[in-house]
Amino acid sequence: MEGTENNRALYLTVKCEDSVVTRVLVDNDSSANICPLSTLNKLKVDDERIHKNSICVWGFDVGGKDSVRDIVLELTIGLVEFTMEFQVLDMAISYNLLLGRPWIHAARAVPSTLHQMVKFEWDRQEIVVHGEDNLCVPSDAIVPFIEF
Repeated sequence: MEGTENNRALYLTVKCEDSVVTRVLVDNDSSANICPLSTLNKLKVDDERIHKNSICVWGFDVGGKDSVRDIVLELTIGLVEFTMEFQVLDMAISYNLLLGRPWIHAARAVPSTLHQMVKFEWDRQEIVVHGEDNLCVPSDAIVPFIEF
């Protein structure tokens, strides 16, 4: 039993556009930021912001999946705002967004699944964002909370 908690993936809760999004996976093995089409639909993003592309994303099962399109999304992680490009995939995935190496490198972040947190420096200040445990959202939240 000892050490079983060390096998958990690192999931964050972030603000994306004008909504709170849970189950945002931080994965330093991914060479792309991924947004499932189902997440994009729930965020109610204007279709004009979505661009078609011809990128093929390869998964852990060694099978390729064509990216339907890409989009640039505004994220707030901790107190820091990021503008990041995401590949949009039309498939069932266990996360709502995936932050891969493009975000990790842009933020100069150090994710730790062992400690269930990500750290980065921003404006000469250390930012620490803890992973999801049991998410509790206040009923009077100003920012809309989307259940996924």
